[in-house]
Amino acid sequence: MQAQLIILIAYVAILLAISWWSTLLLKKGTANKTLNYLLAGRNLPTVLVCVMLVGLAVGGASTVGVAQRAYKDGFSAGWYNAAWGLGGIFVGLFVARHLRRMTVKTIPQIMGQMFGPYTRFISVICQLLVMISITALQYVAGGSILAALLPDVFTFTQGMMASAAIFIFITLFGGYWASGLTNLFNVVVIYAGIVIALAFSVDHFGGFGTLMATLPQGQDWFHPISGLGLATVAGFVAVMVTMATTTQAVSQICFAAKDEARARNGFLLGGILILPAGFLCAVFGIMAAAKFPGLDAKEAAKALPMLVTELSPAVGGFFLASLWAADISTAVGLLMGCSTLVLEDVVKKVYHKPLEGSRELLVSRIVVLVVSLLSFALALTVVGILQTITTALALTTSFTFLLLAGIYFPGLLRRKTGFWVVLASLILWIIWTFFPSLRVFPELIYAEWLVCGTIIIGFAAFASEPAGSLFARSRALDEEEAAAASLPEGQAAPTP
Repeated sequence: MQAQLIILIAYVAILLAISWWSTLLLKKGTANKTLNYLLAGRNLPTVLVCVMLVGLAVGGASTVGVAQRAYKDGFSAGWYNAAWGLGGIFVGLFVARHLRRMTVKTIPQIMGQMFGPYTRFISVICQLLVMISITALQYVAGGSILAALLPDVFTFTQGMMASAAIFIFITLFGGYWASGLTNLFNVVVIYAGIVIALAFSVDHFGGFGTLMATLPQGQDWFHPISGLGLATVAGFVAVMVTMATTTQAVSQICFAAKDEARARNGFLLGGILILPAGFLCAVFGIMAAAKFPGLDAKEAAKALPMLVTELSPAVGGFFLASLWAADISTAVGLLMGCSTLVLEDVVKKVYHKPLEGSRELLVSRIVVLVVSLLSFALALTVVGILQTITTALALTTSFTFLLLAGIYFPGLLRRKTGFWVVLASLILWIIWTFFPSLRVFPELIYAEWLVCGTIIIGFAAFASEPAGSLFARSRALDEEEAAAASLPEGQAAPTP
């Protein structure tokens, strides 16, 4: 245990040092403190755009969650992460430069710009449901990792609490710069840990031949499709491409990029780096099925950490630290996204007076604390990591269809379309979640695509008032940010 504890302490110390250094970047950026805190002053270079995307994708669900699913369904569980990578590439090719060009801060702002305030309001609800659900899963994964790494120090719940403390600290003090810079370190640690531990694990179990011989019989563990089935694999791809286009935490990376080219290139490079991680972690789940047969669904969430504890203390400790790095990298990006949503689309709408720079920054940090507590409470109820996350992510279908139509087929959209598409998506998710006997499709995403597409076409045929333009306010928003940056400390820019 001594080696694991030393590795963990050293890792945490490095993260805290990076977070402290990030506070200096907050002071050296633009005069708009909140823009620095939430969006790194819209100044992220390509490499930080890339690692922000990779860090967001390769988290608890992509490591511990994939291994949990692979414990039952084999190698095909890795498609969860491969689908994430395809989503990042899709955004890089078709969406990233448009999002950066809009100069907004949140997806609900885009919805409000096109479809009005009611659509913006319901969009906030849906985005927060998605973001808080995903954040909760990072606590579950963090608790599993720390409990396996240091069982004499952490219980599962205590591990969740310790993970939450680090998530909050990095986000609270360093903001988006801390998120990007810690991800630069974390992504290196993640991939180094996965590759080293996989090599040691295969050797530890006597090679793939011995592994295959000890696996439970009756299924092809290394088949790329059959474990999950074609419908589920296709559902993963559909969900992740849809999600990557308009989930706030992902889109915020585009909003924070220095320019359109860096947004596009960062997403393309990040998508490519994401592709293999899930399949590598699926192999760990298969090895756990050979080593620890008979685990139930909740116990299977600990399969990967349990397996790694069988390795040498140094290798196991480094790998579990890398898994925790993956967890942290995802959580801090999600918390920043939640904070931005609540500040821009809730607080500023409820509190009609302009917020001064320092007060706005304080409110952002308070939101981080509140969201963290809510997501931690939800984490105590989570069992199936991938099942939970893919269901929640299907809610982004409405935003993706509306955004892509606004970019490429604006003539299809009507002013009333947005509200009813988003509401229908939310109702579908509620029915799927709470009334499983009414399910018709094998995956929620298929129902979401069908219903959202049908409503858009229906309104295009029978309604007349066109939706607002995606890019109408881009120049005005640029001018608002420039004006806010030039104001003296303590003076707020006028609300438009």
